[in-house]
Amino acid sequence: MRIATWNLEGKWTPRHQRLTMSLRADLLLLTEVLATVEIPGLNIHLTEGEMQPGRRWAAVAAEAPMRPLPDPHGATALAEIDGLRVASSILPWRNGGGAPPWAGRDQGSRTAAAVTSIRTAAPVVWGGDWNHELTGRLYAGSKDGRTSIHGALDYLGLSAPTDAAPHRLPGARTIDHVAVPAFWNVTAVEHVSAIVDGLELSDHDVYVVEIE
Repeated sequence: MRIATWNLEGKWTPRHQRLTMSLRADLLLLTEVLATVEIPGLNIHLTEGEMQPGRRWAAVAAEAPMRPLPDPHGATALAEIDGLRVASSILPWRNGGGAPPWAGRDQGSRTAAAVTSIRTAAPVVWGGDWNHELTGRLYAGSKDGRTSIHGALDYLGLSAPTDAAPHRLPGARTIDHVAVPAFWNVTAVEHVSAIVDGLELSDHDVYVVEIE
């Protein structure tokens, strides 16, 4: 099984579709998704709420039939796919402010509040743009936010194989993650550039986790 996450930055063109299809992903955990996005052969479920007009916070897509579930948090899409609860989330960024769907005084407390809601939904696969490096130096994330994310992963019995994957920027680590049950056999973590033929399709690259 291949699970991919990509922040689309609210863009969708034939190039985006081609790159998405080339991933050969069984599950897609997308963020910043235009409400009009359609991916041939895949079912898609988006958050009810919008980041801005026409742009949803997150989406889950899969070839298998899915049962959409209520958003556990305003920036998280949740669906049941082949008996698995799958979630795709945006977590708070450093200068994002405290307007809904966020609650808290700073990035750390806002992340803790969001993660608590997501943890209650008990996803078996969880990913997206978490705006936090899970290991190494924190460029985008917060110490308290990272602690909250690790606590939720431990509680859910998940691990994030993307935790040491590189960011596009040299020396940094990714803030986009895929977490799966800790006992699953992860055979590869792929970092796929979103710069294609010299054109930046998104300010985030793609990350793919392969499970045996």
